Amino acid sequence: MHTLKIENLTASVENKTILKDFNIEIKSGEIHAIMGPNGTGKSTLSKVIMGSSNYKIEKGKILFDDKELNDLPTDERARLGLFLGYQMPLEIEGVSNSDFLRTAMRSKNEEFKLYDFIKKINSTVDQLNMDRQMIHRGINEGFSGGERKKNEILQMYMLEPNTIILDEIDSGLDVDSLRIVGENVMKYYKENKPAILLITHYQRLLDYIKPDFVHIMKDGHIVKTGDKELVKEIEEYGYDDEKLGTKVVEEN
Repeated sequence: MHTLKIENLTASVENKTILKDFNIEIKSGEIHAIMGPNGTGKSTLSKVIMGSSNYKIEKGKILFDDKELNDLPTDERARLGLFLGYQMPLEIEGVSNSDFLRTAMRSKNEEFKLYDFIKKINSTVDQLNMDRQMIHRGINEGFSGGERKKNEILQMYMLEPNTIILDEIDSGLDVDSLRIVGENVMKYYKENKPAILLITHYQRLLDYIKPDFVHIMKDGHIVKTGDKELVKEIEEYGYDDEKLGTKVVEEN
Protein backbone atom coordinates (compact mmCIF):
# COMPACT_ATOMS: atom_id res chain seq x y z
CA MET A 1 0.00 0.00 0.00
CA HIS A 2 1.36 3.39 -1.05
CA THR A 3 0.10 6.86 -0.22
CA LEU A 4 0.75 10.17 -1.96
CA LYS A 5 -0.18 13.01 0.36
CA ILE A 6 0.00 16.72 -0.35
CA GLU A 7 -0.32 19.04 2.63
CA ASN A 8 -1.01 22.78 2.37
CA LEU A 9 1.09 23.07 -0.77
CA THR A 10 1.71 26.54 -2.15
CA ALA A 11 3.85 26.76 -5.29
CA SER A 12 4.81 29.48 -7.75
CA VAL A 13 6.41 29.98 -11.14
CA GLU A 14 8.18 33.21 -12.15
CA ASN A 15 7.02 34.82 -8.88
CA LYS A 16 3.38 34.05 -9.64
CA THR A 17 1.59 31.86 -7.10
CA ILE A 18 -0.31 29.03 -8.83
CA LEU A 19 -1.06 26.43 -6.14
CA LYS A 20 -2.53 27.80 -2.91
CA ASP A 21 -2.75 25.62 0.22
CA PHE A 22 -3.48 22.58 -1.93
CA ASN A 23 -4.41 19.34 -0.13
CA ILE A 24 -5.09 15.81 -1.36
CA GLU A 25 -4.38 12.23 -0.30
CA ILE A 26 -4.32 9.35 -2.79
CA LYS A 27 -3.86 5.72 -1.77
CA SER A 28 -3.10 2.57 -3.75
CA GLY A 29 -6.24 1.28 -5.43
CA GLU A 30 -7.86 4.72 -5.66
CA ILE A 31 -8.57 6.76 -8.78
CA HIS A 32 -8.89 10.51 -8.25
CA ALA A 33 -9.99 12.81 -11.07
CA ILE A 34 -9.26 16.53 -10.93
CA MET A 35 -11.33 18.80 -13.15
CA GLY A 36 -11.57 22.56 -13.42
CA PRO A 37 -11.32 25.59 -15.70
CA ASN A 38 -8.20 26.39 -17.70
CA GLY A 39 -5.46 28.18 -15.80
CA THR A 40 -6.44 26.94 -12.36
CA GLY A 41 -3.21 25.02 -11.68
CA LYS A 42 -4.02 21.43 -12.65
CA SER A 43 -0.99 20.87 -14.88
CA THR A 44 1.20 22.82 -12.46
CA LEU A 45 0.21 20.33 -9.77
CA SER A 46 1.45 17.38 -11.82
CA LYS A 47 4.79 19.06 -12.53
CA VAL A 48 5.35 20.11 -8.93
CA ILE A 49 4.65 16.56 -7.73
CA MET A 50 7.33 15.26 -10.11
CA GLY A 51 9.85 17.91 -9.11
CA SER A 52 10.04 20.26 -12.09
CA SER A 53 12.77 22.84 -11.47
CA ASN A 54 10.61 25.54 -13.08
CA TYR A 55 8.37 25.67 -10.02
CA LYS A 56 9.16 26.82 -6.49
CA ILE A 57 7.49 25.34 -3.43
CA GLU A 58 6.74 28.25 -1.10
CA LYS A 59 5.33 26.13 1.70
CA GLY A 60 3.69 22.79 2.41
CA LYS A 61 4.80 19.21 1.81
CA ILE A 62 4.63 16.45 -0.79
CA LEU A 63 4.80 13.12 1.02
CA PHE A 64 5.10 9.62 -0.41
CA ASP A 65 4.71 6.90 2.21
CA ASP A 66 5.61 9.57 4.81
CA LYS A 67 8.84 10.42 2.95
CA GLU A 68 9.06 14.10 2.05
CA LEU A 69 9.69 14.66 -1.66
CA ASN A 70 10.06 18.46 -1.69
CA ASP A 71 13.80 18.47 -2.37
CA LEU A 72 14.06 15.09 -4.08
CA PRO A 73 15.15 15.13 -7.77
CA THR A 74 12.77 13.84 -10.41
CA ASP A 75 14.68 10.62 -11.10
CA GLU A 76 14.53 9.68 -7.42
CA ARG A 77 10.78 10.24 -7.38
CA ALA A 78 10.48 8.00 -10.43
CA ARG A 79 12.51 5.28 -8.69
CA LEU A 80 10.02 5.38 -5.82
CA GLY A 81 7.34 4.47 -8.35
CA LEU A 82 5.85 7.80 -9.43
CA PHE A 83 5.00 8.24 -13.11
CA LEU A 84 3.74 11.26 -15.07
CA GLY A 85 1.99 10.91 -18.41
CA TYR A 86 2.37 14.27 -20.13
CA GLN A 87 -0.25 16.43 -21.78
CA MET A 88 2.24 17.32 -24.55
CA PRO A 89 4.97 14.66 -24.67
CA LEU A 90 8.24 15.95 -26.05
CA GLU A 91 10.03 14.67 -29.15
CA ILE A 92 13.56 13.44 -28.42
CA GLU A 93 15.71 12.68 -31.45
CA GLY A 94 18.55 10.22 -31.25
CA VAL A 95 17.15 8.14 -28.38
CA SER A 96 14.87 5.32 -29.46
CA ASN A 97 11.88 4.22 -27.42
CA SER A 98 13.37 0.79 -26.87
CA ASP A 99 16.78 2.15 -25.75
CA PHE A 100 15.14 4.59 -23.37
CA LEU A 101 12.89 1.98 -21.78
CA ARG A 102 15.61 -0.65 -21.62
CA THR A 103 17.92 1.78 -19.79
CA ALA A 104 15.18 2.88 -17.41
CA MET A 105 14.17 -0.67 -16.58
CA ARG A 106 17.78 -1.79 -16.03
CA SER A 107 18.28 1.08 -13.58
CA LYS A 108 15.45 -0.15 -11.37
CA ASN A 109 15.81 -3.92 -11.83
CA GLU A 110 19.13 -5.68 -11.38
CA GLU A 111 17.57 -8.89 -12.71
CA PHE A 112 16.65 -7.31 -16.05
CA LYS A 113 16.39 -9.89 -18.84
CA LEU A 114 16.49 -8.76 -22.47
CA TYR A 115 14.26 -11.57 -23.77
CA ASP A 116 11.52 -10.72 -21.26
CA PHE A 117 11.84 -7.05 -22.15
CA ILE A 118 11.42 -7.68 -25.90
CA LYS A 119 8.48 -9.98 -25.30
CA LYS A 120 6.71 -7.47 -23.06
CA ILE A 121 7.31 -4.39 -25.20
CA ASN A 122 6.07 -6.15 -28.35
CA SER A 123 2.91 -7.44 -26.68
CA THR A 124 2.18 -4.02 -25.13
CA VAL A 125 2.70 -2.23 -28.45
CA ASP A 126 0.23 -4.66 -30.05
CA GLN A 127 -2.21 -4.13 -27.18
CA LEU A 128 -2.10 -0.37 -27.79
CA ASN A 129 -2.58 -0.83 -31.54
CA MET A 130 0.77 0.81 -32.30
CA ASP A 131 3.16 -0.01 -35.14
CA ARG A 132 6.06 -2.09 -33.78
CA GLN A 133 8.48 0.02 -35.82
CA MET A 134 7.73 2.93 -33.48
CA ILE A 135 9.75 1.39 -30.67
CA HIS A 136 12.87 1.71 -32.82
CA ARG A 137 12.32 5.38 -33.66
CA GLY A 138 13.37 8.41 -31.62
CA ILE A 139 11.04 9.10 -28.70
CA ASN A 140 7.87 10.57 -30.22
CA GLU A 141 9.80 11.45 -33.39
CA GLY A 142 7.23 12.05 -36.12
CA PHE A 143 4.45 10.71 -33.91
CA SER A 144 0.92 12.08 -34.17
CA GLY A 145 -0.76 13.43 -31.03
CA GLY A 146 -2.58 10.15 -30.49
CA GLU A 147 0.58 8.11 -30.99
CA ARG A 148 2.42 10.23 -28.42
CA LYS A 149 -0.29 9.59 -25.85
CA LYS A 150 -0.21 5.86 -26.55
CA ASN A 151 3.56 6.02 -26.15
CA GLU A 152 3.07 7.45 -22.65
CA ILE A 153 0.86 4.48 -21.78
CA LEU A 154 3.47 2.12 -23.25
CA GLN A 155 6.04 3.65 -20.90
CA MET A 156 3.64 3.25 -18.00
CA TYR A 157 3.19 -0.45 -18.72
CA MET A 158 6.89 -1.08 -19.07
CA LEU A 159 8.02 0.87 -16.00
CA GLU A 160 5.24 -0.53 -13.76
CA PRO A 161 4.74 2.51 -11.49
CA ASN A 162 2.74 2.30 -8.28
CA THR A 163 1.53 5.91 -8.45
CA ILE A 164 0.36 7.38 -11.77
CA ILE A 165 -0.38 10.97 -12.72
CA LEU A 166 -2.02 11.47 -16.11
CA ASP A 167 -2.11 15.11 -17.20
CA GLU A 168 -4.87 15.51 -19.80
CA ILE A 169 -3.89 12.27 -21.49
CA ASP A 170 -7.16 12.54 -23.46
CA SER A 171 -6.41 15.87 -25.16
CA GLY A 172 -6.10 15.59 -28.93
CA LEU A 173 -7.28 11.98 -29.10
CA ASP A 174 -9.79 10.73 -31.65
CA VAL A 175 -12.58 8.40 -30.52
CA ASP A 176 -10.68 5.17 -31.20
CA SER A 177 -7.45 6.33 -29.56
CA LEU A 178 -9.37 7.61 -26.54
CA ARG A 179 -10.98 4.19 -26.10
CA ILE A 180 -7.66 2.37 -26.46
CA VAL A 181 -5.90 4.67 -23.97
CA GLY A 182 -8.76 4.60 -21.49
CA GLU A 183 -9.24 0.83 -21.62
CA ASN A 184 -5.52 0.17 -21.23
CA VAL A 185 -5.21 2.46 -18.23
CA MET A 186 -8.09 0.59 -16.60
CA LYS A 187 -6.54 -2.76 -17.50
CA TYR A 188 -3.30 -1.72 -15.80
CA TYR A 189 -5.28 -0.47 -12.80
CA LYS A 190 -7.19 -3.74 -12.38
CA GLU A 191 -3.98 -5.77 -12.62
CA ASN A 192 -1.77 -3.61 -10.38
CA LYS A 193 -4.03 -1.42 -8.21
CA PRO A 194 -1.84 1.71 -8.37
CA ALA A 195 -2.87 5.11 -7.07
CA ILE A 196 -4.05 7.21 -10.03
CA LEU A 197 -4.40 10.99 -10.26
CA LEU A 198 -6.23 11.86 -13.45
CA ILE A 199 -6.28 15.46 -14.67
CA THR A 200 -8.90 16.04 -17.35
CA HIS A 201 -11.36 18.54 -18.81
CA TYR A 202 -13.73 16.05 -20.31
CA GLN A 203 -16.25 13.54 -19.05
CA ARG A 204 -15.64 11.27 -22.03
CA LEU A 205 -12.37 9.90 -20.60
CA LEU A 206 -14.20 9.04 -17.39
CA ASP A 207 -16.47 6.75 -19.40
CA TYR A 208 -13.44 4.43 -19.53
CA ILE A 209 -11.42 5.32 -16.42
CA LYS A 210 -13.86 5.18 -13.51
CA PRO A 211 -12.89 7.54 -10.67
CA ASP A 212 -13.57 6.88 -7.01
CA PHE A 213 -13.25 10.58 -6.24
CA VAL A 214 -13.84 13.66 -8.38
CA HIS A 215 -12.38 17.02 -7.34
CA ILE A 216 -13.14 20.45 -8.73
CA MET A 217 -10.07 22.70 -8.69
CA LYS A 218 -10.21 26.47 -8.88
CA ASP A 219 -7.74 29.21 -8.07
CA GLY A 220 -5.01 26.75 -7.13
CA HIS A 221 -6.88 24.51 -4.72
CA ILE A 222 -9.75 22.02 -4.46
CA VAL A 223 -13.12 23.65 -3.86
CA LYS A 224 -15.38 20.59 -4.01
CA THR A 225 -15.02 16.80 -3.84
CA GLY A 226 -17.56 14.14 -4.72
CA ASP A 227 -17.99 10.83 -6.50
CA LYS A 228 -18.57 10.21 -10.20
CA GLU A 229 -22.01 11.86 -9.93
CA LEU A 230 -20.19 15.18 -9.62
CA VAL A 231 -19.05 14.73 -13.24
CA LYS A 232 -22.70 14.83 -14.33
CA GLU A 233 -23.16 18.13 -12.51
CA ILE A 234 -20.12 19.56 -14.27
CA GLU A 235 -21.47 18.39 -17.62
CA GLU A 236 -24.79 20.11 -16.90
CA TYR A 237 -23.64 23.33 -15.24
CA GLY A 238 -20.02 23.74 -16.32
CA TYR A 239 -18.08 25.34 -13.48
CA ASP A 240 -20.85 27.70 -12.37
CA ASP A 241 -20.08 28.50 -8.73
CA GLU A 242 -23.66 29.09 -7.70
CA LYS A 243 -25.05 25.87 -9.14
CA LEU A 244 -22.14 23.68 -8.04
CA GLY A 245 -21.86 25.24 -4.61
CA THR A 246 -18.21 26.13 -5.11
CA LYS A 247 -18.37 29.86 -4.53
CA VAL A 248 -15.60 30.96 -2.21
CA VAL A 249 -16.32 33.78 0.19
CA GLU A 250 -13.27 36.02 0.44
CA GLU A 251 -12.12 36.94 3.94
CA ASN A 252 -11.63 40.59 4.74
